[in-house]
Amino acid sequence: MILYPAIDLKDGQCVRLLRGEMEEATVFNDNPAAQARAFQDAGCEWIHLVDLNGAFAGEPVNGAAVEAILGAIDVPAQLGGGIRDMATIERWIDKGLSRVILGTVAVENPDLVREAARAFPGKVAVGIDARDGRVATKGWAEETDVMVTDLAKSFEDAGVCAIIYTDINRDGAMQGPNTEATADLARAVSIPVIASGGVSSLDDLRALKSCGASLNGAISGRALYDGAIDLKEALDVLKG
Repeated sequence: MILYPAIDLKDGQCVRLLRGEMEEATVFNDNPAAQARAFQDAGCEWIHLVDLNGAFAGEPVNGAAVEAILGAIDVPAQLGGGIRDMATIERWIDKGLSRVILGTVAVENPDLVREAARAFPGKVAVGIDARDGRVATKGWAEETDVMVTDLAKSFEDAGVCAIIYTDINRDGAMQGPNTEATADLARAVSIPVIASGGVSSLDDLRALKSCGASLNGAISGRALYDGAIDLKEALDVLKG
């Protein structure tokens, strides 16, 4: 399993939200590029980036910070938030991004996901963010009647390289991930699943690793910044 350290960008700073509330943002670093470099130097093989402002605006907002990060690291990075058209997808991949994460458009314009996955094989992931099993969009501000598993299954034949599944109620709350729902999703689809939301201890990582389903990896943010998870130990747990 891969550990994806999360860098959530708000107003050019590295922050963490509590359950997706923009007003509940804690700034952890005002130099996201330096933070990304630190994660790489500690042994991380991927970096997970989110343009929080972009998720609400529907277009990239923290582009300068993302570009600075891409210039500071050699490991691959994936980015979600405000990526809702082919021009934006193409621009980010041209700038060196290894993977774009499509969330809102996966619900509102699934044909775009399919088109992008065909145009950029291995570089398009779907972000599925949910409350109580139902998908939320537009920076988690709008809830839909779409069920997580139904949405994931609809992309089985699309060439999507990964699904990032986030339980919003767990995100930033330091209460552990929704391991059961994540495992159920991974068993329901052949697309690799990455767990996100609430990963706050080494035991959480161990639980995901031994959940009975083959997960691609886990995303963690606040716990790494708070020191609740020792990064070196976490990497050892997931590689072991």
